[in-house]
Amino acid sequence: MRFILGIIFSVFLFNMPAFAGAKTLAELETESGGRLGVSAINTANDQRIQYRANERFPTASTFKMMGVAHVLKMSMTQSDILQEKIMYTKQDLQAWSPITQKHIVDGMSVLDLARATLEYSDSTAINVLMKKFGGPQAVNAFARSIGDDSFSLENYEPVNTDPKKLQDTTTPFAMQNSLQKIAFGNVLGKIQREQLVTWMKNNTTGDTRIRAGVPKGWMVADKTGSGNYGVRNDIGFIWPPNCAPIVIAIYLNDDKKDSIYRDDVLAQATQIVIQEFAKTDHCIKLN
Repeated sequence: MRFILGIIFSVFLFNMPAFAGAKTLAELETESGGRLGVSAINTANDQRIQYRANERFPTASTFKMMGVAHVLKMSMTQSDILQEKIMYTKQDLQAWSPITQKHIVDGMSVLDLARATLEYSDSTAINVLMKKFGGPQAVNAFARSIGDDSFSLENYEPVNTDPKKLQDTTTPFAMQNSLQKIAFGNVLGKIQREQLVTWMKNNTTGDTRIRAGVPKGWMVADKTGSGNYGVRNDIGFIWPPNCAPIVIAIYLNDDKKDSIYRDDVLAQATQIVIQEFAKTDHCIKLN
């Protein structure tokens, strides 16, 4: 019955010209002046909300979730790799390296590099990890192994954020679906799933995006992405109090390289999604 209801909800929402809420995702996109992509699922009843969910968007740093998940997957059969220390040099530092810049002399363990990647979006950390464990090709292979044929990573940081190019792109639906499999499926073991979600709960870069769109007291775990062309992305999980989690991926970009950042659009998109889910899930309380 749950599966059937999920299909019904999905078809209904896919074919609606607009949501019944105060503002629709299409209206929000028009107001933003950019291109908005959203894919979300309420795991309580499998209701989906999608908008441009199968169009390609630059991943920006949201790819780092997949990169860290790949490392955690390997740690399931190579338990010692997380404690292995990796050395790097000043020349390896990228523009955004808030944690790795402090450890040029002493290096960092794989565990700490993974933590820095998800909690601080440290770009040097993910590059060091990818160089150690097979590069972008290995991350792509991991994505394919869990059924994600849309995820595409060709570069180390800095990755492409030009929406006219196909390099370093994904679709909102593919990322939401992969995120759900990684955190709540059997891709990772229980310990590895909990570790990834904990790091995402501790993310320090997302306060103005998905987190800003949920009611006070709700829990969020997310991974952001940013770049030129107005790229502002956020993927993650939302836990309404005492309810099943919502999995969501939001991507936004513009066609102008120097466009201003619109974090508020991601917060408003989150609000629209939650309001719609609340109509069919009485566990979700918005008051």
